[in-house]
Amino acid sequence: MGVYVVDYIDRVMIAIALPLIGKEFGLTRTEQGLVVSAFAIAYMLVQFPAGVLADRIGSRPLLVVSLAAWSVFTAATGLAPGLLVLLLLRVLFGVSQALFPAASFKALTERTTPRTRSRGAGLMIASNSLGAGLGPLIAAPLVVMTGWRHTFWIVAAAGLAIGLVLWKLMPPPLPRELTEADTHADTLAAAPVTHVLRNGLVLRCAVMFACFNMLDYGMITWVPSYLVETKGMSMVEAGISSAIPLLVTAAAVVLGGQLMSRGLDADPRRLVVPALLLSASLLVAMLLTNSTTAFTVLQSLAMFAAGLASIGIIGMPLRALSRDVVGSGMGVVNTGGQLAGVLAPLIMGWLADRSGFAAAFGFLALATVVAASISLTTRPNPTTEKTASLHPSSQTS
Repeated sequence: MGVYVVDYIDRVMIAIALPLIGKEFGLTRTEQGLVVSAFAIAYMLVQFPAGVLADRIGSRPLLVVSLAAWSVFTAATGLAPGLLVLLLLRVLFGVSQALFPAASFKALTERTTPRTRSRGAGLMIASNSLGAGLGPLIAAPLVVMTGWRHTFWIVAAAGLAIGLVLWKLMPPPLPRELTEADTHADTLAAAPVTHVLRNGLVLRCAVMFACFNMLDYGMITWVPSYLVETKGMSMVEAGISSAIPLLVTAAAVVLGGQLMSRGLDADPRRLVVPALLLSASLLVAMLLTNSTTAFTVLQSLAMFAAGLASIGIIGMPLRALSRDVVGSGMGVVNTGGQLAGVLAPLIMGWLADRSGFAAAFGFLALATVVAASISLTTRPNPTTEKTASLHPSSQTS
């Protein structure tokens, strides 16, 4: 959880620095979106291979390598002389960070029981929003005081130091009999990885996560620029305003994990569908307001509602798959989630250039409704989860 906070602070800094980078390099909004998407493309493409690697060599070595590599490329970003080098560094940063998620989900599965997994996943996923929320509060003042280049150097050094300290606190795995819902789930150890790719629940969650994650990536990338360029806020004011909804989201994800573990695991739709529809409605209201304060309040409420649904989406494959293939399975799901990181910055940048920010944020409301629709047709239950654990080639829906 602690390393994820550092992960997202590193990742969000680019959005805070984007207006200054765009001005220095003479970039259009579409080109600025490409800077964010360059990371996301690499991050997305490496998710599944990283999951397979985590299942083969274990979670711990991959977590260490990922942490060290992304700190190096964060520091190198501050040396970029122009757009092409910046894009290359963002790709390498994406590759190094892509090693982390599947390994972290595998580490979680090895250290939690099925009964407590949703709560644990809630705390871990909440750290994403916590880091994304702290990112603007830390990066915006640093950018103003030291410039965007020095900010990347400072945060890279601090992140590596904090991550290594937190790494030492990682507990050992629990015995297999405590982590598996079915004592025969270890038969998956010899199953081909391609069976995970044919698991219907995994594929549905991947598509659902792609639509759901549009909201987070879209807000993280474009809200600071919107507040600075359209509302006339200073960099620090925009950083604070954009941080509030993300911190609210972190609390919502924890609460969602608690709700899931207290009776909603059997049918996550009861929480996911109404939460996402409420979020989409609040996003529409956000588009119609001219008040900066109302924009931030409505954005916070929309992201809080969406945050409640996070573990309902992520938790299904975590509970359905054996620890032997959970890295590969979550690699597939996270590939879908990171497709949003590729598309949302580019689509919203394109819409903002041609039709304004209202159209760009309207796209997020539409994507959230699509995620709710997919959830409505997804029916996990104890029988299908057991089948998925024992026979990963089965098609769960």
